[in-house]
Amino acid sequence: MRRNVDLTRELPLNQLLLGDCVQMMRMLPPASVHCIFADPPYNLQLQGQLRRPDESVVDGVDEDWDRFTDFAEYDRFTHAWLTECRRVLRKDGTLWVIGSYHNIFRIGAALQDLGFWMLNDIIWRKSNPMPNFRGRRFTNAHETLIWAARGRDSRYRFNYQAMKTSNDDLQMRSDWFLPICNGPERLRNQHGLKLHPTQKPEAMLHRILLSSTAPEDVVLDPFSGTGTTAVVAKRLNRHFIGIERHPAYVEAAWARLAQTKALDNDAMAITPSRRETPRIAFGSLVENGALAAGTVLYDKQRRVSVIVGSDGSVSAGDLRGSIHKVGAELQNAPSCNGWTFWHFERDGLLVPIDVLRKS
Repeated sequence: MRRNVDLTRELPLNQLLLGDCVQMMRMLPPASVHCIFADPPYNLQLQGQLRRPDESVVDGVDEDWDRFTDFAEYDRFTHAWLTECRRVLRKDGTLWVIGSYHNIFRIGAALQDLGFWMLNDIIWRKSNPMPNFRGRRFTNAHETLIWAARGRDSRYRFNYQAMKTSNDDLQMRSDWFLPICNGPERLRNQHGLKLHPTQKPEAMLHRILLSSTAPEDVVLDPFSGTGTTAVVAKRLNRHFIGIERHPAYVEAAWARLAQTKALDNDAMAITPSRRETPRIAFGSLVENGALAAGTVLYDKQRRVSVIVGSDGSVSAGDLRGSIHKVGAELQNAPSCNGWTFWHFERDGLLVPIDVLRKS
């Protein structure tokens, strides 16, 4: 089989393809894209017009592309496009799909049937949802995102540290509080109506692509609509491939892309994950003189202390070993991260030894 780098050259990078998503994806080489974001038809099964209490008509989803004869037809459609997504996705790639209660559970079952491996279901809680005009149900204030790896053994990318940094140094949770697409970002036609009824906010795609891709990765959107995925991918220096069957949506997407500039390298930099940070052995700090043999290390409360040996070991009485092993034994704990547990004294203050491998 040809290498992925060769397959990438065969892709229509940074292009919007007009046509049916299944047919278009069949033209792409296998195992060639890093990430897929899909916003498929919701199959809302709407009957007639939806009106507000004042009898004005709601500008909702009533396009032909959201109409299916029955659930069986929708399921066949879902299996067809997901099968192609899995074929073109790299072994370690991931897929994001968003939906409402009308379709997301059927899609989730199809994903598992086809061999995808669920990573997270994420709740997009809308800060400004459309109200329930008839007052017969709870206001539908969220949609569900499924994040899945191509398979159980996929070594998928998750930029954990970048997500934590963007969330004020707290782990990013699986409930996202974001507004629906509105204001200047919402595209409208010449009559002032929404050009696309389910246009997604750029903030959502920014978070998705920043969390699960790297610069120069290839992002595929098989239902690209008015180009939100492509716009954010271009801004973040990712390659994009969009597929859309509606000519007016494609035209609007190209107009958005023409106004979008890619960030420079400094702006693109993100906090690296620990897996991406070069591994530095404690002994190398002793070798290069960053921490001299004989230095006394303490825990943060100065309850225990050890002496650094010339070989990078630490000792406390008869106990000798690595910074991790000795730290665990002194605490009677199963494990210990010695880099954060042990501190050295500088100007009368205790500083974690972890700072030395970052300097």
